[in-house]
Amino acid sequence: YKKVNEPLKGNFEGIGIRYDRLEDTLVVISTIFKGPSEKAGLMAGDKIITVNGESIVGAEVKDKEITKRLKGPKGTEVNVGVKRHGVKKLLDLTIVRDKIPIYSVDAKYMVTPTVGYIKVNKFSATTRREFRAALMQLEGEGMKDLILDLRNNGGGYLTAAVAMVDEFLGTKKMIVYTQGRKYRKKDYNATSRGNFEEGRLVVMINEGSASASEIVSGAVQDWDRGLIVGRRSFGKGLVQRTYVLPDSSAMRLTIARYYTPAGRSIQKPYDKGQDDYHKDMKKRRASGELYDQSKIEFNDSLKFETNIKKRPVYGGGGIMPDVFVSADTSHRSTYYRALNKKGVVTKFLLTYMDKNRKKLTAKYPDLDSYVKGFSVDNTMINNLVALAEKEGVERDSEGLATARTYLTARMKGVIARYMFGTEGYYKVMNDVSPIFQKAINSLKDDTFTQMDIGMK
Repeated sequence: YKKVNEPLKGNFEGIGIRYDRLEDTLVVISTIFKGPSEKAGLMAGDKIITVNGESIVGAEVKDKEITKRLKGPKGTEVNVGVKRHGVKKLLDLTIVRDKIPIYSVDAKYMVTPTVGYIKVNKFSATTRREFRAALMQLEGEGMKDLILDLRNNGGGYLTAAVAMVDEFLGTKKMIVYTQGRKYRKKDYNATSRGNFEEGRLVVMINEGSASASEIVSGAVQDWDRGLIVGRRSFGKGLVQRTYVLPDSSAMRLTIARYYTPAGRSIQKPYDKGQDDYHKDMKKRRASGELYDQSKIEFNDSLKFETNIKKRPVYGGGGIMPDVFVSADTSHRSTYYRALNKKGVVTKFLLTYMDKNRKKLTAKYPDLDSYVKGFSVDNTMINNLVALAEKEGVERDSEGLATARTYLTARMKGVIARYMFGTEGYYKVMNDVSPIFQKAINSLKDDTFTQMDIGMK
C-alpha cells in the first residue's frame, strides 16, 4: 500500500538515484540534485558493486531486490561499494537516506519564442505546485501559447486535475462532476485563480491518457477552450475511495463516475465482462482505429454538444481529439524490434556514456548546446550494428534504413536524458513525434480559427 501511494504522494525515502543495468551491473544514470547520493559523492556513470558489503552484481539479482536494499527510512545509512571509471580501487561511500521527490512535471521549455511546452506524467499531490511554477517560468520567458502533453499519463488525484483546469477556465465554470448510484452529484468548478485563461492551448493525448488526464482534456474540449490533438484516450472514468484496513492494507471501492461539463461519461463500457474490457486496446488495433479515424464508430445516442460553440462531441469511452493523428509504426522494422528485444540500444548507449561522459560534458555544458550540436554519426551506428551482431541480431541493411531516422533520434534522446534528465529526452524526441508536430502546426496555421476554438 505504501509503495502504491509513493508516486501519488510525490516522494519516497531512499538514496536518490536513477539507474540502469549494463549487463549484470547497476550503473548510476543521474543523482538527485542536492540529494543524499550527491552529498555522499556518488556520480553519474558510477557502478554500484556492493550494498552493505553484499554483492548486487549478477543476472540473478533482480531490480526489485536492488531497490529493496537501497530504499529505507529517512536518516538510516547504507554503505555502497562503487567502481568509478579510471579509478582502480573500489570506492566505499556511506549514504544517509532521505526523502526523495517524485516529480510529475517531466519537462518545461520554450518551443518557439512564444510557444511553451509542459509534459506532465501523473497527477500527484505536488502536481499543482509544479505545474503552476512551470507556467510562471514559461510566461516569464515570453510564452503566449501552451502545448500541454498528457500522452501516456495514467491519471492520479482528482484534485490535481481540477487544479490544472482551474488555470485555464474562468470563474465558476464547471470542470467535472461525479455521480454514483449511492453517491450524490458533486460539481467541481473553476475559481478566479487561473493564470492562463487567455492564450491558445493545445492538449496532446493518446490511448495511454486516462482518468485525471481525461478530466483535463474533457473540460478543455467541452468549454471550447483549447484544441485536443492525438488519439482517443483510454476511457477510465471511475471514482474510487480508499479504505485503510486494520492490518495497514487497503481496499479501493468504486463509488461514482466522472462526467465532463457537457455531461459525457469518461468511462468506457464494461458490461460485456472483464475479459472483453481488458481486450479493448487489442480491439482498437485490430479495427484500425489507431491508424484511421474513419474506423472509429460513434454512437448517436451518446452525442453531446460543447458548451460554447455547440460542436458535436461523443461519450461512450474516452475523449476523442479534435485533431486525430494516426499512430506511427513506420520505423518498427523487424530489425528495430530485434534490437529492442535484445536490449542492444540500451547496452550500447550505457557503454558509450561510460567511455565518453567527460568529453560530452565538456563539449556540451547545457541542453541547448547538446540539442543543436550533437548528432548520431555513422561510426556510432556501425558500432551499434556490430554489437547487435554479437548479441545475435543479424545485420539487416533494409531494416536499419527503415528505422534509422527514429533510431538516431532515440539514441540522441536517451543520451540527452542521461546527461540532462527527462527534459532532454522530450526536447529531442518531440522533433520526431507526429502528435507534437501536429500540435505545433495547429498553432501556426488557421486550425483554431477554422474550428472556432479558444476564440472569444
